[in-house]
Amino acid sequence: MTEDIGRQQLFVALLPLPNFTLIAFSAFLDTIRLAADEGDHSQPVRCKWTVLAPELKPVRASCGIEIMPWETLRAPERFDYLVVAGGLLPPAGQALLPTRTRDFIRECVTKGVGVIGICTGSMALVEAGVVPQGSPCCVSWYHHADLVERFPDVDPVADRLWVATGRVITCAGGLASSDLAAHLVKRHLGGAVAQKASHIMLRDGYRPANAAQPQPSNIRPVADPRVRRAILLIEQNLSAPLRVDELAATLAMSRRQMERLFRQAIGASIQVFARDMRLSYAVWLMAERRAEQSGRIDEVALQCGFADVRHFSRQFRKAFGISPSTARQKTPAELHAMLESWWPYGTEGQFPSLRRPPP
Repeated sequence: MTEDIGRQQLFVALLPLPNFTLIAFSAFLDTIRLAADEGDHSQPVRCKWTVLAPELKPVRASCGIEIMPWETLRAPERFDYLVVAGGLLPPAGQALLPTRTRDFIRECVTKGVGVIGICTGSMALVEAGVVPQGSPCCVSWYHHADLVERFPDVDPVADRLWVATGRVITCAGGLASSDLAAHLVKRHLGGAVAQKASHIMLRDGYRPANAAQPQPSNIRPVADPRVRRAILLIEQNLSAPLRVDELAATLAMSRRQMERLFRQAIGASIQVFARDMRLSYAVWLMAERRAEQSGRIDEVALQCGFADVRHFSRQFRKAFGISPSTARQKTPAELHAMLESWWPYGTEGQFPSLRRPPP
């Protein structure tokens, strides 16, 4: 996909998979729509779009809303890009794509159409065989473990917004879909058009591909589904940590049973693990905000669930041997190296944020 600023037409086909994520789909589509004319009239002057499906039947989003496709899978050579929008994953062992859809995606690549996977649509592209073995595949940090489990032969990327490999782009989804769409608009129609679309969406601008996702998961694989869910709950509540009793009640287990299972799987108590997760998040925030030249220590402490800055400083110094203010002066690369050498719960390759190249 070469630079093509002078083109006055951009034709995008969107293919929502069953249980697709509505925000990823609509964020991409509305960015294209707003770039299409001078105002906000949805007139396909500079851009065109269509919605595809194997059949002309409603496709249900994960939130329950249904959309009606405009046409079936045909004549892919008309499109500049095919956007495969994923969402909720089917049970393990069940295919993400029907045969007809898989074949259509392959046909698009064969005929020179750019193919984009957003949200778990990235994983659908792997299943379709258009993401080569060993190539990077970008997913949300939330689906990093799913990608590793289902497709161990690709390189999982869960720290950037999207990754381009030849004619194939994989995108984490969510609001990153709008950033990617704006990037494509800039490529084909110019930066002013992309900026106009972002401004109408009340956004200051759009982020580049290597902008960071929220801190990706860096835990080695855990077999017990109850422990995996406990880890996920801890990750999702770093700013307002759950008490152990609340965690056990959410998982319908006794506190004693949960603590035993957790120690067997992780090798540490829940309290110690949750504290280490929060400290890990603090270092990650420092690295990201150091790159942006912003972020005070008290703000980092509060965002990581430490109401008392002095307590945060004591725990930080105990873990890393230096104070937070000293760590704050280090470069992002030095902070990531410090975290990698300390983190006790991962294995090699399980810390995707460490692979993110400098801007």
